[in-house]
Amino acid sequence: QVQLVESGGGLVQAGGSLRLSCAASGRSFSRYAMGWFRQAPNKEREFVSGITWSGGSTYYADSVKGRFTISRDNAKRAGYLQMNSLKPEDTAVYYCAAGPEGVSPQFWSHVRPDYWGQGTQVTVSS
Repeated sequence: QVQLVESGGGLVQAGGSLRLSCAASGRSFSRYAMGWFRQAPNKEREFVSGITWSGGSTYYADSVKGRFTISRDNAKRAGYLQMNSLKPEDTAVYYCAAGPEGVSPQFWSHVRPDYWGQGTQVTVSS
């Protein structure tokens, strides 16, 4: 079992940066891919970025490529999302997600993650 807690959200002006953190409890965290989804008001939750259990492969939505960087530190049971050049359309609640075991983030459109955090609000003003 893995519990995920996000932090680092907030209000930022367009062009600014934020770094989201995801703290995981449970010794099995290092066995799972983890990543980030977001949900804007009146929109469906969408994939933002994912990273394999080893950190060897990363994946990004086209809308954030070149601006966001995902990373993880298995020793600290933590994941991160560095968000640069933020745009008003990045405004959303951002959720950390992990698992299932053995599933790469590239397959999350078919097999949803097992574990989810409660979300952290990111608001980008124009």
